[in-house]
Amino acid sequence: MRLDHVQVSCPPGGEEVARAFYRDALGMTELEKPPLLAARGGCWFKDGDAEVHVGVEKDFKPALKAHPALAVDDLDAVAETLLGKGYSVAWDNDTIPGRRRFHTADGHGNRVEIV
Repeated sequence: MRLDHVQVSCPPGGEEVARAFYRDALGMTELEKPPLLAARGGCWFKDGDAEVHVGVEKDFKPALKAHPALAVDDLDAVAETLLGKGYSVAWDNDTIPGRRRFHTADGHGNRVEIV
């Protein structure tokens, strides 16, 4: 078994805010959605084996606990990029011994862990 993708939500019309985070800040590539799914809105992103789908949710509320955890090659560089683009970075290097990580939030307030 392997994880195929993770989905987070955004409010109707929130795709550009999602693109600013996942594509522009994290450097993920936007994928073309199949036509039937594209009609529902949202957007999909991929980098390496990590795939994040952003779906539109009418009564959107950001996920404050549930979250994707994305593994990157240069944690410090990603933190610096996110900070430079105005996103929060909350380091948590003490909770899990031997693991450097931080939490951030996409433009809609969804929690994202970077390891």
